[in-house]
Amino acid sequence: MRKSAPRPGIWRGSKTVAPAPVDDPHERENFVTTVETAEKPAITPVELGGTRGGPDVPTLRSDNWWIQPLVSAVILTAFVVYSTWAAFVNKNYFVGGAMHRDLISPFYSPCLAASCVPGSHPSTVISWWTISPALLILIVPLGFRLTCYYYRRTYYRSFWLSPPNCGVADAHGSYSGETRFPLVLQNIHRWFFYLGLILNVILTIDAIEAFREPGLGIGVSVGTLVLCVNAALLWLYSISCHSCRHLCGGQLKSFSDHPIRYKFWKLLSPLNANHMKFAWASLVFVALADLYVRLVASGTITDYKLF
Repeated sequence: MRKSAPRPGIWRGSKTVAPAPVDDPHERENFVTTVETAEKPAITPVELGGTRGGPDVPTLRSDNWWIQPLVSAVILTAFVVYSTWAAFVNKNYFVGGAMHRDLISPFYSPCLAASCVPGSHPSTVISWWTISPALLILIVPLGFRLTCYYYRRTYYRSFWLSPPNCGVADAHGSYSGETRFPLVLQNIHRWFFYLGLILNVILTIDAIEAFREPGLGIGVSVGTLVLCVNAALLWLYSISCHSCRHLCGGQLKSFSDHPIRYKFWKLLSPLNANHMKFAWASLVFVALADLYVRLVASGTITDYKLF
């Protein structure tokens, strides 16, 4: 039986592997070995002499790389301006029994100063604090977000241009990392994380109390849903934090020796992958929650009861 025609040589990496030799002289005449050669890719010369050893041009990117840091800067600036105003205005942060509601702004909870409006503060208050009680509270969420790994990347790019984006030259001529003051204070992030968990518990209690309708009983209003969603987003932002994931599974040589911590670590890892989304969603919604309570307390809008 006549053998089938042999296959040409096969290209593998940098050499050609030929099939086994053919003994039949007639078949040998039909044997052809094909050698393929790979063309070298074109190399774009880059002159090193720019900022910190980079090219002389700021970037070789041709897309709209500046949109992301610009949008981030606008949102963060808007939040800082609004939250600063809300913290110092010191009014319309609580909707109480006169409106058959129990709603408090997350910017003012817990309200610890003696100047807090009746019904908005616990039994123990700080009598010597005379300015806005929000300033006692906002230091914790501010410190937590300011030292957050994701927010650090965001405002480093948006405000300090260090660097503005991937593949874009740094605007600074030197780099010292986070080893000098004030950036060395970023290392206290996990302590703000612990304090933030306490605030999350308090805001969760506020969301539960929002089901109370003094003089009417128990019910659900739009304000109830607003405070519940706000608490849920803050919890998602907190437990998706890198510090929380490290707390569960960090510094372990073997997961098999710590099965419970491994389960928590495995549970939190998918949330950690979406930490950026939770960071933005919780930031925007906490401001919206304050705005909603403020509008209801001032009589601008009505907190409609759903059921």
